[in-house]
Amino acid sequence: MRDKKFFLAISVLLGTMIGAGIFGIPYVISRSGMIPGFFYFLILGGTVFLIHLFFGEIVLRTKERHRLPGYAKKYLGNWGERIAAFSTIFGMIMVLLIYIILGGDFLEILFFSFFPSIGGLSPSHFSLIFWLILSFFIFKGIKFIAPAEFFTNLAFIFIIFLIFCLALPKINFQNFTLFDFKNIFLPYGVILFALTGWSAIPEMGEVLKGGQERKKFKKAIYFSIIIALLLYALFTLTIVGVSGKNTSPEVFWGLSRYLNPKIVFLGVLAGLITIADSFLIIGLYLRNTLIYDYKLQKIPSSLISCGFPLILFLLGFRQFINIIGFAGTFIGAIEGIIIILIWKKAKLLGNREPEYSLEIPSILLYTLIAIFILGTVSHFLLS
Repeated sequence: MRDKKFFLAISVLLGTMIGAGIFGIPYVISRSGMIPGFFYFLILGGTVFLIHLFFGEIVLRTKERHRLPGYAKKYLGNWGERIAAFSTIFGMIMVLLIYIILGGDFLEILFFSFFPSIGGLSPSHFSLIFWLILSFFIFKGIKFIAPAEFFTNLAFIFIIFLIFCLALPKINFQNFTLFDFKNIFLPYGVILFALTGWSAIPEMGEVLKGGQERKKFKKAIYFSIIIALLLYALFTLTIVGVSGKNTSPEVFWGLSRYLNPKIVFLGVLAGLITIADSFLIIGLYLRNTLIYDYKLQKIPSSLISCGFPLILFLLGFRQFINIIGFAGTFIGAIEGIIIILIWKKAKLLGNREPEYSLEIPSILLYTLIAIFILGTVSHFLLS
């Protein structure tokens, strides 16, 4: 039973991390070059890894159940809560909007693979269908989602590996551009978005409740980050190696020029699986934030979580890469810095003995904050 909970906890974090961001990475890497891409993975991977561990320790040091705004209020006061509430609620709405956009694109490709002669349906129609079906499951909660995450993550990883094997003969090493200075800052926001999964940390705490189970909290974070990084690298090398400069923002339109339609179909299916997973986890996180930290009832919390992204979509906010870049850069920086500050306070004011405790020198904390600030400034001014 304990091992089952451990794997479910990994699935919850992976289901949040491996979302829309993975489909934007090949495009930005194809534009910036492999060397900047490797640099961003190395720096941002290490940064985000530490932020996840910080948030995990915050959860373990606190008896009460909260989400990020609640922890910010407890340890930083009202100003911290206001900032965290804005970043959490607005950020999650943006993320859910991204999933609605991409989910509709993937559903369209799958539908017309089976019914090519049927017309009159646009990606927007499929986005609405995607939203309608998955919004229902937001009401089911973590007990329904966590077991599903385990199997859908396995299916996704298997399909990505299968695509890699089938696409391997098509990879052309001349497609790997090493460096393009004019696009050097382009990957920052997208990669940061793809690596960010700390919103799932409190949900992992809902899965790993017992004392013995919580001793595996840190290990679950380790495994999740490593699996995500390996999967991103494999996926990016495959897509860029096949389509090169013709890589499209959502991957599959560009890939369809080079690969068998059946392979592209598998990729779209994998994309739809992971987008649906992430929509459920993020929607649940936002709903629970409103329930636990703002004392709203279940139904209005669920309606806010699902309704606001739909409103933005209907208003015309449908630019995939632009929204990902904004969400990863701006919201990621705010939440990353807030988590660092909360962690420092929780070390002193926490009311529970944690199952693990990090010892991080102050110079490293300042470096992490500088990475977020400089990355944000560079992205908005230079990319």
